[in-house]
Amino acid sequence: MKCIIGLGNPGKKYHQTRHNIGFMVIDELLQRHQLSLDKSKFKADYTMVQMGQEKVMFVKPQTFMNLSGDAIRPLIDYYNIDLSNILIIFDDLDLPVGKIRLRQKGGHGGHNGIRSIIDHVGTKDFKRIRIGIGRPDVSQSIIHYVLERFPKHETSEVTLSVQKAADACDEWIERPFPEVMNEYNQ
Repeated sequence: MKCIIGLGNPGKKYHQTRHNIGFMVIDELLQRHQLSLDKSKFKADYTMVQMGQEKVMFVKPQTFMNLSGDAIRPLIDYYNIDLSNILIIFDDLDLPVGKIRLRQKGGHGGHNGIRSIIDHVGTKDFKRIRIGIGRPDVSQSIIHYVLERFPKHETSEVTLSVQKAADACDEWIERPFPEVMNEYNQ
């Protein structure tokens, strides 16, 4: 089974904020495939579906971002999902708005959601899609910046990056990740 996990914060207060771009990708995938998150267990909302030859799970952890590992570890243990079949989607301050970057593994880069996952699963070796949200100007704190909504002038770039990340997820369901990475990291 392949497991696609979008990171974000639960609740209407955080809907469409920069930190929730991982949730936006899961929402895009659910809409494309006419699915809904119909299960809730281990502090996560998810669904499982057969797509071609592959069983796929789409997940939104319902912990706050910094505690993402609290939801992900029990879920992958319960369903016995190999870490090589997990793809995490999250926001990245170091990429400009609209840019995505796929990686097979890596550190947390200061992202507390990824830090939590690494701490809980005990490795940095899991696939990821980083989606650029840009950096705040020097007068604004990072915490405030990631918890606010995208401004109107970034809407089209954000929409395209969400669609592109969802496209990459769909491709990974059918193809090896290195091939998808080579295609989308151009």
